[in-house]
Amino acid sequence: MIAGWSLFFNDLTEQLPLVVDGIKETCKLALIVSITGFLWGIIIFFLSLSHRPVVKAITRLYMDFFIGTPLILILFVIYYGLPQSGIHLSSFTVAVTGFTLNVGAYNAAYMTTAYNALNKYETEAAVVQGLNKRQVFLWIILPQVLLSSIPALTNQVINNLKDSTIVFLIQYTEFFARIQ
Repeated sequence: MIAGWSLFFNDLTEQLPLVVDGIKETCKLALIVSITGFLWGIIIFFLSLSHRPVVKAITRLYMDFFIGTPLILILFVIYYGLPQSGIHLSSFTVAVTGFTLNVGAYNAAYMTTAYNALNKYETEAAVVQGLNKRQVFLWIILPQVLLSSIPALTNQVINNLKDSTIVFLIQYTEFFARIQ
């Protein structure tokens, strides 16, 4: 075996437990963020359907802000900014919070786009059949929105896994931080 490769594989076998732990942390973060971002996205999407102009404007502003702001900046503001006001969070909590705010905005935008593509006659037909607004949302609108959003939401889960490597900058030891 070539000398360079033997050094590589010797180091790899010694470092393997750290690499495996790093992969576990990366997957844990990506999974938690995918779930919390999905749930937060549904809440923001639901609020964006409000008939109150103020609520609708706030949700639009929220989505525009968090979609337009780089994730690393969001993480830095939470990690370095909150301690200035006396609030101290663990790096994992900061990572989950920052990602959830960002991912929730993207997911809400995906769902809003899917909602705008719905056939409005289906909801009108459901109302004619005697369903109230809540039933129409839960049984007609939400399933179709989620079904139409599956490709974008799946892509977001993959992005969560890839983007999770930036959390080493806020002292969270995931895969990238462990292999250094």
